[in-house]
Amino acid sequence: MTGCVEKGKACADRGEQSGPVTLNRVDHTALALWAADCAEHVLPLFERARPDDLRPAAAIEAARAWVRGDLTMPEARRAAFAAHDSARETVGAATFAARSAGHAAATAHVAGHAVHAANYAMQAVQADSSEGDDERAWQEAQVPERLFRVVFPDRGLSERGR
Repeated sequence: MTGCVEKGKACADRGEQSGPVTLNRVDHTALALWAADCAEHVLPLFERARPDDLRPAAAIEAARAWVRGDLTMPEARRAAFAAHDSARETVGAATFAARSAGHAAATAHVAGHAVHAANYAMQAVQADSSEGDDERAWQEAQVPERLFRVVFPDRGLSERGR
């Protein structure tokens, strides 16, 4: 799966028209919250390996704080970099989980990071077990319906009309 969201624009199949669409602030923040949810869903895989390293959890909180207006984009970005630093200090599922958290925080900077947060979360689950399909189904159920085709442009319409 490749999402195509970048610099406030998103690609989505909109019937006969496809191509970039501009995200408004509401959609950008919805993607940041979804990315934080995806990262938080796999955070225990990191915490199991590095229970005293709070950087990925702080990055997830930074994404949410940015949405609330309690943190600036540069502050959220710094939290993203810190989570990526922690990813370089571990291996396997923990690495992917930390990267997911980093991309969740980086979504404050560029909306396209939300897709990477989801993909790294799925990789974390796959590295830990064989439940990647279950993880993707969970992610699909969490994304706001209006943004489904933005983050999953290669998915066909489901029975729910997405």
